[in-house]
Amino acid sequence: MTVSFLVILLYLCLLPVISITLARQPRKDLPPWAICLSLVATETSTLTIVSVPGVAYLKGYVFVGLAAGYLVGRIAVALWFLPLHERGATSIYRYIGQRFGTKLQKILSGTFLATRLVAEGVRLYAGMIPVSMLFVSMGYAVPDLLLLVLIVLLTLAYTVAGGLRAVVWSDSLQLGLYLGGSIACLAVIWSRAGLAPFHLAPVFSHGMPPFTDPFSIAGAVIGGAILALASHGTDQLMLQRCLAAKTLNGARAAMIGSVFIVGLLFALLSCIGVALRDLMPGQGARPDALFPQFILTLPPVLSGLLVAGILAATMGSLSSAMNAMAAATKADFLSRAKFSLRGLTVIWAGLLVLTALLFSRPNGSAVVFGLSIASYSYGATLGVFLLAMIGRSRDEKAAIFGFVSAVGALGLMSFVRIEGHAIAFPWLVPAGVTATFAGAKVFSGLRQIGLKK
Repeated sequence: MTVSFLVILLYLCLLPVISITLARQPRKDLPPWAICLSLVATETSTLTIVSVPGVAYLKGYVFVGLAAGYLVGRIAVALWFLPLHERGATSIYRYIGQRFGTKLQKILSGTFLATRLVAEGVRLYAGMIPVSMLFVSMGYAVPDLLLLVLIVLLTLAYTVAGGLRAVVWSDSLQLGLYLGGSIACLAVIWSRAGLAPFHLAPVFSHGMPPFTDPFSIAGAVIGGAILALASHGTDQLMLQRCLAAKTLNGARAAMIGSVFIVGLLFALLSCIGVALRDLMPGQGARPDALFPQFILTLPPVLSGLLVAGILAATMGSLSSAMNAMAAATKADFLSRAKFSLRGLTVIWAGLLVLTALLFSRPNGSAVVFGLSIASYSYGATLGVFLLAMIGRSRDEKAAIFGFVSAVGALGLMSFVRIEGHAIAFPWLVPAGVTATFAGAKVFSGLRQIGLKK
């Protein structure tokens, strides 16, 4: 295990140096392919790397089916959402401020900051677990707080020193690491057991009540498309990268291209999960522990690379989140204050460590849990963006009432059960959009009645 540890240490030393060096190159614009890879690294966090094999172990290649819906949604984002924003804009919520007013702009930005803080805290904690397991296997019990602080400090180093450009380049390097690690892992499985473990498995699931299965054909394709419309069309974390592209066509190429790489990663991780059915039978009770446990059985160098890959996923999403949260805070709340982006990034880094310490792992799949939490805010936010894009009214109070109505409706939906099953995360977004439009319409109607009286 000492070899594994040395591999991880080498990666952690080289990443900041290479990222900052690339960020300081004379070329000012970021190439679309680098932005594309950064998008994928940002959305495919530790939860993806750890949890998708566990989902595949139980359900098959269902995340590949979900990628089909993502493709439809991202094409829509590239065509309709990207032209709304100025190249180089620091906050996507400026568009809402221009359409409705600064009060709603701050509400949406504040919602983004709150939900991103919780989501990244979960990701940070999940990324720490394989590193902790590796130390335990070597006979050392390192406190969680120390590991969390070390991960955040390393990520903070290149995020503060190189800004968004360093984040994009580091994301690209990190994605290459865990894509390569996944391929190497499949090669090891093939060398041990041949092709027998890679048997056919379903791409879509069935048998559950309507609106409760995220991986049914309707849930994955229709619900997944609407989820992608929200996550990549209204989230500062994702759109910030595309706005760094020099041209609209470059941003569109990065957005659409990202889904094919995501689909490839889903396919690789799903193949690993399906193969683990034969290699590790009877382990479905703790699906998220399957892949980390298997990693520790691999040759030391590969084991170190894969743990480094999980760290890469953690640091990639973490650096992106810190940079995006600092930019949104500065642009939407402190534009006239003298706070620097670097100082705000450091503050958010500390808050992320505290959030991670408060996190306790959920039952079931962490990636499904994370998508479910995000969907509660995505539905209301997408509803407001669509109101701004296609609605005739520019009534800020009506839009705020619609947003609050959607948040309330989605909160109530969290208690709804259909034959004992919760509403699946792909359907929460369209429900939030519907509630936003309905709330804004009701408010406008009541206002007109009041004016007539």
